[in-house]
Order: sequence, then C-alpha cells, then structure tokens
Amino acid sequence: MATFQFDLVSPEKLLFSGEVEQVDLPGAEGDFGVLAGHAPFVTTLRPGIMTVRGPEGEQKIVVLGGFAEVSATGLTVLADLADTVADIDRAMIAERIGELEQRIQKSDPGAALDRLITRLDHFKEVDRHITGTAMH
Repeated sequence: MATFQFDLVSPEKLLFSGEVEQVDLPGAEGDFGVLAGHAPFVTTLRPGIMTVRGPEGEQKIVVLGGFAEVSATGLTVLADLADTVADIDRAMIAERIGELEQRIQKSDPGAALDRLITRLDHFKEVDRHITGTAMH
C-alpha cells in the first residue's frame, strides 16, 4: 500500500511525524479516511478516536478537536488535545462530561443547547471507547 507523510501536532508538542498508509479521523461532518493521493481539503475535527495505520501496525489516538489539512505533501492534524488511548487522562474526560451536563441543564432550548448536546455526545463516545478498550 502507498504511504504518505502524516504529522500530528498539539499545542504542547509534535506527537507523530512519519510515513503512514491510512489515517481515519473524526471530522466535524462525520468520520473520514485519508489515503495517499487524497484530494486536498481542510476540515475541523470533533472529539473522537483517530486511527493511524502504518508499517508498524495500527494505533488509536484520542483527539478532542482541532483541524486537519490534506495537501499534496500529506496530512497535518493540529489537535486541541491528542494522546494515545492508553495514555489519555480519563478523569479529564469525565470532568468535561460533567461540565457539559451542568451547562446543558442551565441552557435554554435553541441552537446553543443543541451544540452542547452534540459535544456531550462526542465526549461520551470517546469515554465509551476508552472504557471499552481498557477492559480488553
């Protein structure tokens, strides 16, 4: 399988830089996969699980939002926060879920409430994946 350059950057550090075969990402409009030769585009990311497939195998990484840019030179992800599933701070995820639940209870119906509920669903999806992975 053809490879392409992939860089994963968070505000703290460069988390990954190397050749990969495929990256599956949680896009704001839905999950999508990138292979070598993908058409260029830029999109926002939602909280979710990113899967990186390379010569060494598959790696799952939690991203809590950010941006992805596919270009002729490869894929760059600028993540708000990113860490491997094994290393993610589960207490921080639980804290964000609690904060969102409190904000939802205090919010009036409307678009802002809908966005909060969607964000809560994304964090709960991440939490379910982390919990399910930790139990194996």
